[in-house]
Amino acid sequence: MKTLQIDIVSDVVCPWCAIGFANLNTALKEMDEPIETHVQWHPFQLNPNMAKEGQDINEHLVEKYGLSQEKLNDNKNHISTLGKAAGLEFKFDQRARIYNTLSCHVLLHWAKEQGKQTELKLAFFEAYFTEGLDISDQDVLLQIVQSIGLDKDMAQEVLSEGHYKNLVKEQESKYKSMGIQSVPAFIINNEYLLSGGQPVASFKQALQEIMAAPAKSTEL
Repeated sequence: MKTLQIDIVSDVVCPWCAIGFANLNTALKEMDEPIETHVQWHPFQLNPNMAKEGQDINEHLVEKYGLSQEKLNDNKNHISTLGKAAGLEFKFDQRARIYNTLSCHVLLHWAKEQGKQTELKLAFFEAYFTEGLDISDQDVLLQIVQSIGLDKDMAQEVLSEGHYKNLVKEQESKYKSMGIQSVPAFIINNEYLLSGGQPVASFKQALQEIMAAPAKSTEL
């Protein structure tokens, strides 16, 4: 069985990251031959300076991208449609705010050491996009951690220490220095970069080309 190392640079509040990962998984399942994958998630804060209380999502998008209300509604409908096709549920009526995600990334780095990083990432996606929870709130985060079988007390210690925060910031700097300025970014076998929440067919085509290509001598 062939093996792929998949490193995903993403943020918890990025809907395209959730859609992209779901579509990548579907593409992998539809490949002609089974592929073993080793997935690791890496941090990218879309809004590293976001205040603790977060910001109204519509207000934030207008300020950041200059979108009109009509365009905001079109984007929401488009994301909801693509999300539904990918098996995801985006409840914009419950997700009124956008939050700082540093604590999420800290816990994700720790969860990797516990063998539950992807499970926690998906739980964060659901908590934010479907349930509309405040994923910057420590109590909310600890409940999510506990819901997937991770130690709540240990997670609380991780959040109170500076060690993991420093590791997260180091990783962010690393990937930005490699030229990654938007997410999601899927790095395959340290050689190929696939950007954005692409449709299943695009992922399949890219995977087929990667599997057929000879190994490169240089890394990304």
